[in-house]
Amino acid sequence: MEINEVELLLIEDNPYEAELAIRSLKKHNLGNKLYHIDDGAEALDYIFSEIGVDGPDQFRFNPKVILLDLKLPKVSGLEILKKLKEHERTNIIPVVVLTSSSEESDIMECYKQGANSYIVKPVNFENFSNAMKSLSQYWLDLNKRPVKL
Repeated sequence: MEINEVELLLIEDNPYEAELAIRSLKKHNLGNKLYHIDDGAEALDYIFSEIGVDGPDQFRFNPKVILLDLKLPKVSGLEILKKLKEHERTNIIPVVVLTSSSEESDIMECYKQGANSYIVKPVNFENFSNAMKSLSQYWLDLNKRPVKL
């Protein structure tokens, strides 16, 4: 899938939880332009590889939302969030932290770093599926944002 076609970027290292998310989104016709990455370093490479390639106006990565787990191999989700919000080309992209951590310190730090939403993953499949449907419908269908970054 071309980088400019991605509407939803899922950054999740747990294969079971990633598969649940992808299946839930596709079930509700919300996963057609989804791209999944399971490693923090790979996610940063994917996101920032396009910056400056063909000049300042040619950055093609512009998803409607990024679903980001916090606990990732190599580079943490929090570090990815910081880098996204520090860069002028990516700081407007909505980032939904989707994690198993309900620690107040994690929640606070994510919001301090610019997270747009923080969701603790439901354990039950049906609840997880419903949560994915609701958050994706909001960010992909209802939320209005600038066309160009």
